[in-house]
Amino acid sequence: MTEVRSAHARRWWTLAVLALAQLMVLLDATVINIALPRAQLDLHFSMANRQWVVTAYALAFGSLMLLGGRLSDLWGRRTALYVGLAGFAVASAIGGAADSFTMLIVARAVQGAFGALLATASLAALSTTFREPKERAKAFAIYGIIGGSGAAVGLLLGGALTQWASWRWCLFINLFFAGIALVGVAIFVHAGRSDDRPRLDVPGTVLGSAGLFLIVFGFSHAGMSSWGSSGTWVSILVGVAILAAFVWTQRRSDHPLLPLRILANRTRGGSLIALFLTSMGIYAVFLLLAYYLEDTLGFSPLRTGFAFLPLVIAISLSAGFASARLLARTGPRPLVPTGMALGAMGMVLFTRVTPYSDYFGHVLPGLVVLGLGLGLIFAPAIASATAGVQSHDAGAASAIVNTSQQIGGSIGTALLNTIYITVATRAMSHATPGSLVATAAYLHGYSVAFWWSAGFFGLGTIITLFMLESGATQNEPALLTAT
Repeated sequence: MTEVRSAHARRWWTLAVLALAQLMVLLDATVINIALPRAQLDLHFSMANRQWVVTAYALAFGSLMLLGGRLSDLWGRRTALYVGLAGFAVASAIGGAADSFTMLIVARAVQGAFGALLATASLAALSTTFREPKERAKAFAIYGIIGGSGAAVGLLLGGALTQWASWRWCLFINLFFAGIALVGVAIFVHAGRSDDRPRLDVPGTVLGSAGLFLIVFGFSHAGMSSWGSSGTWVSILVGVAILAAFVWTQRRSDHPLLPLRILANRTRGGSLIALFLTSMGIYAVFLLLAYYLEDTLGFSPLRTGFAFLPLVIAISLSAGFASARLLARTGPRPLVPTGMALGAMGMVLFTRVTPYSDYFGHVLPGLVVLGLGLGLIFAPAIASATAGVQSHDAGAASAIVNTSQQIGGSIGTALLNTIYITVATRAMSHATPGSLVATAAYLHGYSVAFWWSAGFFGLGTIITLFMLESGATQNEPALLTAT
């Protein structure tokens, strides 16, 4: 109990360490994107193989999330963070020093595996460190800022490192982050083990990981090939069938990998849906808007990264001033639907871009409105999805939060990219490459994809309005005694 009190006294330092660890994981989902052309030239791999640098990370990260969450419950938060940070750092060093495409892909997959453990352990530690409603709201507001802006910061950092140093530093930079975080974990993070620790559900681990792997692979395959590919649908359908078997085993397991009682709460379910739909929608910005800025407006990689800074600032303001102050008083219902509605408005603003648009008049307003919306979504939704969970289930609850975001992002990336390519190709069929007609075809593809993204946010507005609860948050149960 003495260790618990000591951990409570240094809880804000704990938050800083956990936020740094989470930022490192989120950065690596996008930091390499801008550097891919340079890496391709250096390692001599084909354009077709370029997507695998991103996909290898996403496959390992998404499929091992549930296992990572349960290992966090079994080992304790501190041990899980040690293993996650050390493994992530070693994989980053190997990837940065890669002298072949295969070496880089393996390193990215290992990064994703340790990232799954790191992300779930960080969120589990946060959810068990902050229990008092007002402090919890502030802590999750800060964490929400990281969650909403991590990908955008990754684009900025990737552009800067690629332009000023080398693509390899997009991976080597993790050694710096991990080193600081490891010291911080040793000093500030509570061990996080409880007397009532679950055992590992091996059949559930195999089924859950295999099902998630196939689903993420199926949507990634669709993004790389087409929705008409048999490989896409076989992978998705088999993955869904395996996940159905996983749910069946979880209902009968004495020590389930994912205790289904976690999903029984209506507000938790609404929060997970909000995170899922938001992750589907925002990848239209990070993927397609980056294409527009570079290919149509002629921005450099570094300038493209800086162009996303207003989004980060808007998320920070929204999460810091609204979510942190209002969540404990109002509950998630007034905040999340409002954020979803703002997200839809931001996407609609992006549909107005033209070949002659200027950044400040046509791109910046959408980024600001979207950022204000994301700040109202991520912090309240993540806080509500992990609220009221017992210490021995915190890792599993954190895993399902991260899984909903990862699967949503995979689906959104594949679906929106396919919509963009299909619409643009159809419009290009009678256009001369390089002509204004061809440019208009690309913009039409962007516009349709942005409308779809606005639809995801609109659907989320309706669902969360009915599923989430309002009213002041009550104090949560005290932490279980550490061993």
